[in-house]
Amino acid sequence: MAKKSSASRRRPPFILITGASQGLGAALAFAYARTFPGSKLALVARNARNLEKVAARCEALGADAHGFVCDASDDAAVARLPAAVSKVFRRTPDIVVNNAGRFASATFAATTPAIFDDMLGANLRSAYLVTRAFLPAFAERKAGDFVFISSICGKIVLPACAAYTVAKHGLTGLAAALRAETKGTGLRVLCIHPGATDTPAWDGSGVNRTRMMTAASVAEAVVALTSLDACTVAEEITLRPSGGDL
Repeated sequence: MAKKSSASRRRPPFILITGASQGLGAALAFAYARTFPGSKLALVARNARNLEKVAARCEALGADAHGFVCDASDDAAVARLPAAVSKVFRRTPDIVVNNAGRFASATFAATTPAIFDDMLGANLRSAYLVTRAFLPAFAERKAGDFVFISSICGKIVLPACAAYTVAKHGLTGLAAALRAETKGTGLRVLCIHPGATDTPAWDGSGVNRTRMMTAASVAEAVVALTSLDACTVAEEITLRPSGGDL
């Protein structure tokens, strides 16, 4: 009989989600709360007020949720995160979802060093720091899922988002490097490449959002992929709007 995944053990799973105060991060929290009554959710983001709202809704759905105010690109703040999470939940997460990130539209010529550093910090450095912080506990337990929310821009190149594309390609490479080093140890590394998804990142863009995927549908896919038996891993999955890229 196949071993059960970290998301389908006898006790409800414990999931840590970065960038959980809005958009896809909030949708992920709601999806896990709905799918696994009694699950524990460590919700990480910089916006305390939004975190409280997301946590309250997750609690209403039957989860044990708690917000942790933390800038995931700040190494000192992230270094304190595992102890803060353990103090509240007395457990190490079964699943860590590296979802934190930002988007800035700029051509290569218009990309300033500040924009470049911001995109790498928000989308790549944050995932590196959070993964590095929880990896020792996962390795000791010989179980757990690391999920990296990359982007279609982590596989292809779209115009006018040079720094974002570099950061997401780096995130895809980070996931691949971690997978290569942990394969066979009981850990799983998933990299998700969503296309255009309706989140607050598109506010004010004027783009036709009816052509986008919903954050809820992407979140449901992530929950399903982390619920596979432990003998199976979705290493890289691309999700795109049915009508094609915008």
